Amino acid sequence: MVDLFQLFAVSAVVMGASQTIARERIFAPLRDRLGGKDTWFGYLVSCPYCVSHYVAFAVVPLTGTYAIDVVVGGWPGRVLSWFLSSLLVAVIAAFFRVLFWFVDETQGLVRRRQKTEEEETATKRLMRKRVEQKVAPAERSEPQPPAAH
Repeated sequence: MVDLFQLFAVSAVVMGASQTIARERIFAPLRDRLGGKDTWFGYLVSCPYCVSHYVAFAVVPLTGTYAIDVVVGGWPGRVLSWFLSSLLVAVIAAFFRVLFWFVDETQGLVRRRQKTEEEETATKRLMRKRVEQKVAPAERSEPQPPAAH
């Protein structure tokens, strides 16, 4: 049985790799070549959850993260342990992806709020400048009081 830290660490790696393959610009040519989300193959590399399975199938044996032991012996038992452990890693990666989305969305909300505040400040400055420009010519056009002799 593998320890929890390794299980979660491998799941985090799977989440990061699958997110990168399915969403980031560096893999866009691959996704486009396979047809994007319009074709079956394209969808399989455009869906982070789908990609996490393929990545988990490769990473689990490379790291020895066999979290599920089966009672079946021999090669069928090893294949079943690999398959079930990979599915477990992919499911944990999906939960990590949801947590990542909430953190990312929260940061996005903060950035949007900051941008809105900056835009409001810039708008107020612009309005103040326009008012000052309108007031300044009006002050110049007012009749000057006669100078004292």
